[in-house]
Amino acid sequence: MKIQAEALLFDNDGTLVSSLESVHRCWTCWAAEFGITAEAFAQVELHGRPAVEIAADLLPADVVPRALARIEQLEVEDVPNGGVHLLPGTAALLDSLPADRWAVVTSATRRLAEARLEAVGILPKTLVAADDVTRGKPDPEPYLLAARELGVEPSRCVVFEDAPAGLRAGRAAGMTTVALTTTHRPHELDADLVVEDLSALSALITTGNVEISVRS
Repeated sequence: MKIQAEALLFDNDGTLVSSLESVHRCWTCWAAEFGITAEAFAQVELHGRPAVEIAADLLPADVVPRALARIEQLEVEDVPNGGVHLLPGTAALLDSLPADRWAVVTSATRRLAEARLEAVGILPKTLVAADDVTRGKPDPEPYLLAARELGVEPSRCVVFEDAPAGLRAGRAAGMTTVALTTTHRPHELDADLVVEDLSALSALITTGNVEISVRS
């Protein structure tokens, strides 16, 4: 299968990098600090959603701002502890792309996203973070903003995601979707293409176009 596009839009956590260990450590600590029961915490979907939505699901509105500041602090401070690493294929694929043909679109805050990306040597020219939008994934706003910043029509963009919320956002934006099975099982991922990780893909750059192929 080959996919033709003008721009590639990548989720970060679970797509380019893995931060599952760090997320588990920090959010478990956070939940304990704010008196959230294990039962209540277990019922909330963490992955692929902005922290503000997670906090709002679990805490009174007047506590949410303080809780958000705390989880950001915990996660940023945890970056040097080895909880973030590149996923297979990330470096090779990004290195093959011109800087103006791709963007990172993350549900993390800009401060946290930049800390994690810098830790693994990824320096995107275009980054859309939770701070940049009013509605996060699964709303299409983050991906539509990235397309505008790159100057590309949404229909000419490909979204790479590992989480159902992010894939819904990409589809709602009218973009082609590629799902990675790094954090979810294949049957949980509704996408135009499902692969194990970015190592399964290669990119061929032509004038005004990027051709994505599945490696044989």
